[in-house]
Amino acid sequence: MSDHFYFVRHGETVWNVENKICGATDIALTEKGHKQAIETGETILSTGIDADEILTSPLIRAYETARHISEITGIPMRVEQRLIEQNFGKYESTPRDGAEFHEAKKHMASRFSTGESMMQMAQRIYNLLDDIKNDEKTYILVAHNGIARIVESYFREMDNEEFSSFGIKNCEVRRYDFSL
Repeated sequence: MSDHFYFVRHGETVWNVENKICGATDIALTEKGHKQAIETGETILSTGIDADEILTSPLIRAYETARHISEITGIPMRVEQRLIEQNFGKYESTPRDGAEFHEAKKHMASRFSTGESMMQMAQRIYNLLDDIKNDEKTYILVAHNGIARIVESYFREMDNEEFSSFGIKNCEVRRYDFSL
């Protein structure tokens, strides 16, 4: 049984700078995003964070972040399809701080017309976390802000407002401990 894992959000993207929702749209890192990822790898190495494997979303912004971390730390990486960002359907490329989107995130069964619901995403992420918990390895997950929200909700109670407002910074590293 694993007792903890680490979560890292990808580096800055063009759409992060433009305040647009990326979702499942495959948006590349900016030059700053690449630098953030390299710095994160160096921080992981210098602080002695020890992991057996990096699991990354297949989207290029997370994959490239994980690649930088892997190259610096020597921790092997592989794609984990379940870590792909939520498909926000009609809201992709719209303003991240849009009032309509903020409200829409509170509707757990809504698929945003053409996307994926919070419930669908929670199922795949909770299943992944259960798999990690039952594994002997320590992982670093490299993924997205929407995934970070679901991971956080796995570990603590959140009301809808807190859930829809939750987020972490680009390349922020968080440790999560499973209570054994």
